[in-house]
Amino acid sequence: MISTLSGKKVHILTLGCKVNQYESDAMYEAFFAAGAKMCRESEADICIINTCSVTNIADRKSRQMISRLRKENPDALIVATGCYVQAAANREEADRIGADLIVGNNRKRDIVRLVEAHLLGQPVTDNIIDIATDPEFEDLRIRMPETHTRSYLKIQDGCNSFCTYCIIPYVRGRIRNKPILSILNEVETLAASGVKEIVLTGINLSSFGDIGDLSLLDVICRVHEIPGIERIRLGSLEPRIITDEFLSRLVTLPKVCPHFHLSLQSGCDSVLKRMNRHYTTADIREIVDRIRRYYDRPALTSDIIVGFPGETEDEFMTTYQTLEALELYEMHVFPYSRRKGTNADKMDGHLPEAVKKDRVRRLLELKERQMAAYHALFQKEPVNVLIEEIVNLNGKDCYRGHTERYILVDIPCAALGDTAPQKDRINTTVTYEQA
Repeated sequence: MISTLSGKKVHILTLGCKVNQYESDAMYEAFFAAGAKMCRESEADICIINTCSVTNIADRKSRQMISRLRKENPDALIVATGCYVQAAANREEADRIGADLIVGNNRKRDIVRLVEAHLLGQPVTDNIIDIATDPEFEDLRIRMPETHTRSYLKIQDGCNSFCTYCIIPYVRGRIRNKPILSILNEVETLAASGVKEIVLTGINLSSFGDIGDLSLLDVICRVHEIPGIERIRLGSLEPRIITDEFLSRLVTLPKVCPHFHLSLQSGCDSVLKRMNRHYTTADIREIVDRIRRYYDRPALTSDIIVGFPGETEDEFMTTYQTLEALELYEMHVFPYSRRKGTNADKMDGHLPEAVKKDRVRRLLELKERQMAAYHALFQKEPVNVLIEEIVNLNGKDCYRGHTERYILVDIPCAALGDTAPQKDRINTTVTYEQA
């Protein structure tokens, strides 16, 4: 039987996190398997927006993207999926999304069937579920990622933490894991397709060991054994998982990159308590020192929220001084965003946007200084770069990729003796003088 989608042109736009990117790649492959063709946005018969709802800005971007696609490509079928869709459905506001078809979380694996049903004029009734009561892991998979040498792999979904500022438990549901055999099978498939680096990711990756018989470390060890994979990178980790036991085993696995993204959120104890984060700044300092005892110059990165309800200037400066002392490689800094339905939304002391913007600016200035200092640690030292793409910078072809510590490097092709870009070049060792 010929699929309704055979020959249809599909374009997917992705907002938000690494999990969303993985899910978009999986949806691309599902449509391709059904006979659809990938295309540019302006040519699409079907436009899919994989939305985000982590902040109100993400909500707004999701709405704006749907609206823009509706105006620029009025004949296309507009399909919205992801966290913004799930949040709107939870609030019984799904009719305001503006898409022709909406698909909630834990239904992306069925998106081809749902789109086909819609195109055939059939009723679509199972496109949104009560995510809080669904215990099943949505086992999507990819075989050939868009970036051929590096691939995300979602092994966990959901969150049970209910931090006071966060909407994610309400739109992603409770914690659940990808089955280990499915993980290993997918990694083997990706390795066979040429992928050299696997990025293990999830909504709350550290919770993998909270259910089932395997810990996150067990999964890392099993992936480490797979031939062809040269690097394993970990997604965001909760501080609680960074124990001596965890690090003493991890450091024996040479494929694991010395790059740790720590979900800190604040560097002030009173703010952390209001956020319902279960650690202190003393814990954070101890964890950072612990990582540095096991790894040489590890890349330590983090997410930070400023302007949380009631955050005083003194509390902000405590965070600033904590982060200054930690000497991180990079920080992703966000102004606090009100999310309807969260406990923080009901708190007193919401700050003006101008105050939050100023605090973001100050932390970003600190980030730039710390990043420059971290880069300086590797001057004149050979670094290994995994090539991910070819870019043109100022009229020169360059290979672009990351080091094990996730430093982005651009290497002029001429510096490597290449008169033309070589798409099959994968690993290259250079010094920063060549980059």
